[in-house]
Amino acid sequence: MRAYTPSPPDPLEALGLTPAQTALYNAVLRLHRATCAELAQATDGSPELLGHELTTLVRLGVVDEQGGEYLARHPAASLGHLIADRLDRLAEESRRIDTVLESIRGFIHQYDAGCDYQSGQFSVDLVSGADELYESVIGMAVQAPPLELLSAIPDERTVSDFAHRYADQWIGAQHAGLLSCRVIIPVHTLDTPGLRDKLSQFERAGAQICTLGTVPSWFLIAGADTAGMPAQWGGALAENAYNFHLVRAAVVVAALRSFFEELWARAAPLPWTHRADSVVRVLRLAAQGVCDEMIARQLGVSVRTVRARFADAMAELGAQTRFQAGVEATRRGWLV
Repeated sequence: MRAYTPSPPDPLEALGLTPAQTALYNAVLRLHRATCAELAQATDGSPELLGHELTTLVRLGVVDEQGGEYLARHPAASLGHLIADRLDRLAEESRRIDTVLESIRGFIHQYDAGCDYQSGQFSVDLVSGADELYESVIGMAVQAPPLELLSAIPDERTVSDFAHRYADQWIGAQHAGLLSCRVIIPVHTLDTPGLRDKLSQFERAGAQICTLGTVPSWFLIAGADTAGMPAQWGGALAENAYNFHLVRAAVVVAALRSFFEELWARAAPLPWTHRADSVVRVLRLAAQGVCDEMIARQLGVSVRTVRARFADAMAELGAQTRFQAGVEATRRGWLV
């Protein structure tokens, strides 16, 4: 009995194309210029059905139509446009999530009223100052190890304070099994002096660290029942991290945990994790429009080696094309 082999995923499905439209798009690329009848012959399809699909491809901007003929546009331009639209929609979704989170205070008041009615208020502790912030986390970890800590940090000053004043304490706690950390930081803070060494030590201790272009606000989740919320949601100043409330309310913890997981799914690993600088040099030169032969001459390697490094980059980035690899490498901060 022959084993079932699943079909590979359609790479353009995330951009709104159906498998049939992807197959038709590939046919247009191969023929470069063709009528509907010629495309129907090439794909063994019905001209009437293909006409509808071609209209959709023209509307999406991946194919041009001139005088009854369909012309292929360069994939970098056409698919890049669709990717940009998709990223805009994701950004809008993120803004809507931010709006929901800004309303959390209202929900807290409702929840507080319910708790008052049933059994009294839930605990809210005001914490002020960097030392008190870090000591509070370590204190919770000592009481209930290992403490799962999820944290989002939006500003450079807080990242710098961590690198120069508090990293060793958290690295030690992670090593000792007191903490189990996942942290999201802005990609632009990676140039902070001394940060790379501390983050590398933190990762070796078992922590997971990812980056985003923009982190919407400071917050943390400590264990199953405690959330750290800034006095002002959305602020990108260190004062918001060092003037916050520890809220022990399941509804707040659940909302922030869901938000963190959404950010984590979009975040990228640290740019120096699991990759070679030689691969990045190839991607940087390619992003400047340099051809394989010229890249090989500049790096002093063979063209075959250049193409092998492209293949390594595409495999690590989960990309099907060099263009996709460039987009993903940029998103992860490899090319900064």
